[in-house]
Amino acid sequence: MSSAAQIPSEDQELARLTSLVAEVIDEAARQGASAAEAGLSMDQGLSVGVRLGEVETIEHHRSQGLGVTVYFGQRKGSASTTDLRTEALRETVAAACRIAQYAAEDEFAGLPDAELLAKEFPDLDLYHPWALDVEPAIALALECENAARGFHPAITNSEGASLNTYQGLRVLGNSLGFLHGYPSSRHSLSCSVIGQSGDSMQRDDWWTVARDAGDLESAVQVGRKAAERTVRRLGARTLSTRQCPVLFAADVAGGLLGHFIGAIRGGNLYRKSSFLLDCLGKPVFPAFIHLHEQPHLRKALGSAPYDSEGVATRPRDLVKDGILQSYVLSTYSARKLGLQTTGNAGGVHNLILDPGELDLAALLKKMGKGLWVTELMGQGVNLVTGDYSRGASGFWVENGEIQDPVEEITIAGNLRDMYLKILAVGNDVDLRGNTRTGSILVEEMTVAGN
Repeated sequence: MSSAAQIPSEDQELARLTSLVAEVIDEAARQGASAAEAGLSMDQGLSVGVRLGEVETIEHHRSQGLGVTVYFGQRKGSASTTDLRTEALRETVAAACRIAQYAAEDEFAGLPDAELLAKEFPDLDLYHPWALDVEPAIALALECENAARGFHPAITNSEGASLNTYQGLRVLGNSLGFLHGYPSSRHSLSCSVIGQSGDSMQRDDWWTVARDAGDLESAVQVGRKAAERTVRRLGARTLSTRQCPVLFAADVAGGLLGHFIGAIRGGNLYRKSSFLLDCLGKPVFPAFIHLHEQPHLRKALGSAPYDSEGVATRPRDLVKDGILQSYVLSTYSARKLGLQTTGNAGGVHNLILDPGELDLAALLKKMGKGLWVTELMGQGVNLVTGDYSRGASGFWVENGEIQDPVEEITIAGNLRDMYLKILAVGNDVDLRGNTRTGSILVEEMTVAGN
């Protein structure tokens, strides 16, 4: 039997899970709740890990779970279970009701407004199960690691290669009449190796991820990229402290946008713990910046027809012409702020920073002399003040040409200033996640070394 066999009779299984969610909503009403919502998930997958040509791990995953939230007026209670038998579901609802009875009233608690719930469900092409047996999975992981280990004599060790497949069903329902579910899949392949030259030892990695296994980079490509990235770091030195331009590589630039989303997230705004308080309608980036959400892209990793509350998602601008257009709000945070939910309970969906015309080589030329950051470490970001300080490694650039790999440095600045000092966004867009951006060139930051 295939180790990643499809969830049996997918349509029937989806119908069964949908029926269970409907039962839970009805049960909440029978137990006196004035409103309720429930979500049910069922997942399965396969993970295989190899190292130095040997199989290290083989894991089959299978899980299921249901969470229910009930409201007694403005009092809220939640409970969850992995047992989907009728009596267990009934007891889970009862547990949520007991919690609600003791909860304090919260005037902002409750289900979303009914008119905001999704009523149309476009086919986003999110489900591509991969019927992969263990042996072929091992073979792919080994092929990936072997490509890395054989890339260059300087590759002396390996942290291994891993292959993961996932497929699952999600169903969401509430007492306003919303009831819907859909299947999705996600597959990935990664590799990390170690290189040595003299006293210099470095590691780096590469990975590929997609809804459809056919869209993954080949095992050989992943392995060679991991090895290439490792070899180019050998001989790294540190830098003296200086002010200079910083170019964030595309695969780390998404973190800058993640901090921005954190600063305009409703929870941080109503707690007044954001450096972007009261910035709606004001410039927060240069005028050429367009940052938007596109939740209905087919096959994309962040696509969803609705958020975790059932509110319909829609394409929308967060920043246009450099000006902040909208916050990132759930129903609760929106009510706390006197606004309307933006359909972002659970996060953003396919955050896109429009690329410019320059490729990586042209961005390096534009920077001239400065630091190209390819890895960030640590969590030195304060969203209350915007202060930013993180460990980094990458490459020193002069006359637009890469000179030396560098390490053991810290880059620092303030996010408000960094966003306004973005000089360019590259067209080398990284598509391997929920955030899509090219490399980002910042005019000036403090680089601290020895």
